[in-house]
Amino acid sequence: MAHAASAAHGADDAALEVLYLDDWLAVVDKPAGLMVHDSALARGETDFAADRLREQFGRPIFLVHRLDRATSGALLLAFDRDTAAALGQVMMSREVEKDYWAVCRGWPEPRFTVDHPLDGGPGKPQKKPAVTRFTRLATTELTVPSAGFETSRYALLCAQPETGRFRQIRRHLKHVSHHLIGDTSHGDGRHNRNFRMLGIHRMLLHARRLSFLHPVSGARIAVTAPLDAEFSRALALFEGFEP
Repeated sequence: MAHAASAAHGADDAALEVLYLDDWLAVVDKPAGLMVHDSALARGETDFAADRLREQFGRPIFLVHRLDRATSGALLLAFDRDTAAALGQVMMSREVEKDYWAVCRGWPEPRFTVDHPLDGGPGKPQKKPAVTRFTRLATTELTVPSAGFETSRYALLCAQPETGRFRQIRRHLKHVSHHLIGDTSHGDGRHNRNFRMLGIHRMLLHARRLSFLHPVSGARIAVTAPLDAEFSRALALFEGFEP
């Protein structure tokens, strides 16, 4: 049984916006800067989306996938282990559609695929296959000097990862020298500074859309996560683009 999205969104400022909710699962909008769960990367952090969501829903929750701390957007969770396991299988299948919006340096080809193996992050040196498909949605050229040029070029991309490796989109964009804007680990500091001067301080990666087959009803669920103020400010640089 599906419920209105507002059913679990109380007045508490710590509550995450609920984009979809039924008796088995939910999709919430994770803000940029909030860690999903405690891990070795937490470094003393005490505020986690998983803890907020347990309190918000008043029941156990099981995270089906992860988003980096700096990434915003659609986060999928289940309310029992069986549904979580079934959703895990769905997420690994070709039936799921994951669209991320990203702003990168340069103007890449209109469509391109990065097929480049990646390790699993700190302490996980084994490389595994990793594939991301990219579509260029819009371009802009700012009057900011860059690498000997009088202007700087940027592109808005839709990224569709076919695998789920550690920081996959960010590392794949670095691999093809179209660094993600705002990424302090794998990005380009000069271009990050350009955007900070425009009042845009966040990493510009957003889990925009998630579409999957419901493991119980079999219905296709499609959810779109809204943009926050800073991402919207970045999007305004791409004249003529309508979200």
